[in-house]
Amino acid sequence: MKKISFLLFLFTSISYSQNEIGSWNIVNFNIKLNSKWNTFFEAQLRSLSFYDQFHYYEYKGGATYLIKKNFSVTTGIGSYNTYSEGGNFELPAKNLETRTWLQINMKNPLEFVTFEHRYRAEQRFTSNGYRNRFRYRLGALVPINNKTIMPKTFYLTAWNEIFFTDNEPFFERNRFFMGCGYEFSKELTVQTGYIYQFDYRINDETGKNFLNLAILYTLDLNKKNKDFTPITTD
Repeated sequence: MKKISFLLFLFTSISYSQNEIGSWNIVNFNIKLNSKWNTFFEAQLRSLSFYDQFHYYEYKGGATYLIKKNFSVTTGIGSYNTYSEGGNFELPAKNLETRTWLQINMKNPLEFVTFEHRYRAEQRFTSNGYRNRFRYRLGALVPINNKTIMPKTFYLTAWNEIFFTDNEPFFERNRFFMGCGYEFSKELTVQTGYIYQFDYRINDETGKNFLNLAILYTLDLNKKNKDFTPITTD
């Protein structure tokens, strides 16, 4: 617990060194049904200031099918809501959205590093009209005190994601994350880190610097499954 407290203190200090820092909070509940199927539910809450000026929340659910080892597909649906700056859920709302998506997930273990490729196509039914969006994320996960991710393991993780649309100017956003986590057990993982987000479209979500805190809980109904906890769905 002392190591976790130190890591939280470290990332909080890094965050406060930025001009503006918001909070990005994730709770993810994953159910592994069998060796092929799992379902998940996730909620997120974000603020433009450090746990103040909450401007965004989302909740979603979906399912993943493992086609073969290290290759799977995911589909899901969720509600995504963005409010004006200056207060907590300040009106008027900037965007109220229902979103569906189809996703391909690929993992490439290499020595002690696991690389993850994620390709996602989104269908966005927003209060400002319908939009398509396409995303690609490259991530890496490195265990620190064990050779693989298992209970009582610290790990480092980082990823970068780019967002495109099918309308000019096509490029929409770049999102970068670096952080660390600790797997307490096969059921519970806590992860924290720093997110930097650059938006080309100024009428989309606001905010550049965030302290991220994620709580990941997994209920494994298939006891033979030894795969590690996912980096998070979003």
